[in-house]
Amino acid sequence: MIGDDTARDRLWRKAGRQRGYFTAAQALGAGYSYQAQHFHVQRRNWIRVDRGIYRFREYQDLPSFETDHLVRWFLWSKEKAVVSHMTALTVHDLGTANPAEVHLTVPLRFRQRDPAVVLHRAVLSDDEIEQHEGFRVTTPVRAITESAAVGVDQDILDSAVAEALERGMSSRRRLLHAAQELGPRTELAIERAMRAELS
Repeated sequence: MIGDDTARDRLWRKAGRQRGYFTAAQALGAGYSYQAQHFHVQRRNWIRVDRGIYRFREYQDLPSFETDHLVRWFLWSKEKAVVSHMTALTVHDLGTANPAEVHLTVPLRFRQRDPAVVLHRAVLSDDEIEQHEGFRVTTPVRAITESAAVGVDQDILDSAVAEALERGMSSRRRLLHAAQELGPRTELAIERAMRAELS
């Protein structure tokens, strides 16, 4: 039917900016009733990823990226979460961080929970956030300093700082200033990482 094609086109365009993921609300906005959504899940046209989160089946056959799953968590948070801390370090390919859980920074009053994610509550400024395809992530400087603030292993921090400086993603002064804003513990850890980078 022409109407269904139009609805699919609208949803496909939206999902295309989200690595194939979409929410029930987005499907509804594109023109799919909840009954139609149930039909497409039953027919396996859509893969149910989580409650109210789906992915077009076709994306299973397309090349995937290591960050695809982060779009799912962004949608899970109702687009409120920012990928952060050690997970942000992996997005920026900084250092040796390889966290088992996904780290997200969420608003102070955020209430959702899931055992697969570690939630950090904070107010981030616009200049601490970057937009990636389908999700938001803290900048390299913020990712490094917030990881230091929660006590990440010094070896992980040392490698992240060394690579950020080597690749021109930050200066020593900028890193130290950002660390100072998060407190003495963070500042000390960053200073140690900088000394390690010089040695």
